[in-house]
Amino acid sequence: MVLRLFLVACLSLVLAACKFSTEPDKALKPLSKETKALLAAKGVAPGAPLYVRIFKQESEFEVWMANASGTYTHVKTYNVCNWSGDLGPKLKEGDKQAPEGFYVVTPAQMNPRSAYHLSFNIGYPNAFDKANGRTGSALMVHGGCRSAGCYAMTDEAVEEIFALAREAFIAGQRDFPIAAFPFRMTDENMAFRKDHEWYAFWQNLKEGYDFFEKNRRPPIVGVQDKKYVFFDSNSAVPDVFRVSAASASPDAPRLIQGW
Repeated sequence: MVLRLFLVACLSLVLAACKFSTEPDKALKPLSKETKALLAAKGVAPGAPLYVRIFKQESEFEVWMANASGTYTHVKTYNVCNWSGDLGPKLKEGDKQAPEGFYVVTPAQMNPRSAYHLSFNIGYPNAFDKANGRTGSALMVHGGCRSAGCYAMTDEAVEEIFALAREAFIAGQRDFPIAAFPFRMTDENMAFRKDHEWYAFWQNLKEGYDFFEKNRRPPIVGVQDKKYVFFDSNSAVPDVFRVSAASASPDAPRLIQGW
């Protein structure tokens, strides 16, 4: 039933920015023997919960998966074939800037019939972006190696990423977090950019980066007072973030969620 619901959600998804292919079967390809062997070597099971980190400057797309201990193991780093804009966040529709920040991907955001081979919407604008007055739509990770604000991969890479996400959803993961960073946020890299116009924003992103580096678990991410805030677990999230989720005010504290 979970598989059927996932496929129905995927196959019925219509994204305004995408044209349709007539070949959805590529979205259903099983994991290859090579991918299964890689997962076995890393000590993670197919369908284990997924976490993604993207680094703009390095053009790297990392996939991490939960292991038996509950922490996350680095599975593979893919090359980001193309991304557009400069270092710094996306601010408005049409600026062709690839987003930076913390996002959540649900099955409804997966597009098996993209004109760019396969794609998934990262969920921009999220609650943080909206609270800061940022606009934009149809910001994807996709194949085709061409970008106008998206993170473009090779077709082969996006097929494998799509399959790993699909298997995680089928196994019960309701969504997976994705963190898009301007660069690897080491102290040295931050010090080098201390005079950059986006330094304060990047300091905020670094809090989430450091959480994962220390704990090897993705934080629960929210937004409050137009800044990202991070929690160790669902039980640590203050009630105000749950109560205010239904509020019409974009300034109310809330968790970062997918569709």
